[in-house]
Amino acid sequence: MNQGYRITVVDDDRTMRESLSHLLESAGFEVVCLSRPENVLACIQKQDADVLLCDVRMPGMSGTELQMQLKGQTNVPIVLMSAHGDIPMAVSAIQNGAYSFLEKPFDPRRLIKLLENASQLRRLTRNADRLKTRLAELSGLDRVMIGNAPSIKALRAEIVDLSTTDVNVMLLGETGTGKELVAKALHDLGHRSGEPFVPLNCAAVPVTRFEEMLFGTAENGPGLLAQAEGGTLFLDELGAIPLEVQAKLLRVIETKQYTPIDTSKAINADIRILSAAHERLEDMMKEGTFREDLYFRLNTIMLTMPPLRARRDDITTLYMHYLDVFAATYETETPTLTSGDVARLLAYDWPGNVRELRNVCERHVLAARRGAGSVDSALNDNRDSLEAPETLREAVAAFERQLIGKALARHQGRMDDVATGLGIGRRTLNEKIVKLGLDKETILNS
Repeated sequence: MNQGYRITVVDDDRTMRESLSHLLESAGFEVVCLSRPENVLACIQKQDADVLLCDVRMPGMSGTELQMQLKGQTNVPIVLMSAHGDIPMAVSAIQNGAYSFLEKPFDPRRLIKLLENASQLRRLTRNADRLKTRLAELSGLDRVMIGNAPSIKALRAEIVDLSTTDVNVMLLGETGTGKELVAKALHDLGHRSGEPFVPLNCAAVPVTRFEEMLFGTAENGPGLLAQAEGGTLFLDELGAIPLEVQAKLLRVIETKQYTPIDTSKAINADIRILSAAHERLEDMMKEGTFREDLYFRLNTIMLTMPPLRARRDDITTLYMHYLDVFAATYETETPTLTSGDVARLLAYDWPGNVRELRNVCERHVLAARRGAGSVDSALNDNRDSLEAPETLREAVAAFERQLIGKALARHQGRMDDVATGLGIGRRTLNEKIVKLGLDKETILNS
């Protein structure tokens, strides 16, 4: 017997309707019969129908015309039937989205099986849609990936789809576009959500310690691969991975095993690897500084994060949202945006993207709490300058911080360009950033 599958039958022939109703109810279906195609949409919605079984030749409106009218308004499978059918009609019906086509007279057993299969498909599709909606609600994607731009809507849908898989995903986009946020959402929505999510900013790790941090050592204990076991490892700033470590990471992906430093025992690795980059990895591959085979292992799926300037219609919505967030955080009233504020928001290019917008919102709220503040002043608010150093060593360090900071901002964080502009090697640049305690993301968003 069927599991309460609901069938809507549309046929102008009373005898046929009664015959179908008796047959289908005997087989366990719930049946609603209509003599005319008018108001079919309202009926199938009210009944929450699993399948629409419809005659082709009816007065006023044919079954194929009804099919075209319902297209885009419902995803209930449509099975058409006709005593006058032919091959072209059947082909046309299927091409236009019909689930199947039956020619009268038909085998009752074939009809019942066909309706069972169509009903199962309908239930599976509906449950999958409900699950996706629920997952999106649980993850808060609509709240953290705010916006109605087509690119953002598509990205939210892709995140939900990819979260159910274990494929490696590479996120591309400018700094501040939310790459780690997307990586965390992919982890939280998947079957690994109960296991660790381990992010690593590759540019912040000294080259000399990269392999140890990733693989661990016999003396100092487990590395990040061990910490991420069963969960997700997120590698940000891919281009900063030393070339010799790239080869070992590739072997981890291929063999699902790794060996800590100074040990000989291979350890199994059940890890999903997500990665992100805003550097020109293709140029690095041509230069021989990034392995092509690793690149193609990591980019099974590539998602591109749209810059904020490419979705200007979302800027005001985002800004108002974060004004509310920071107003609640600092227990103050939300500042009111003037027409001048909105104009300034839309005129600005937002090189630091959503992260920069958040920072500007926070400054705006803090200023408003003191009885002042506007979008323009928040955008132009310069941080307090560093106090003058007292020793030569401090003076040199301060000068290097300022020089590297300006180069990072000028080249928008592209590390190879920064190193070339400063006349030093990439490895030296990474070491100085760590030694001087520079926060690359803060610099880019200030």
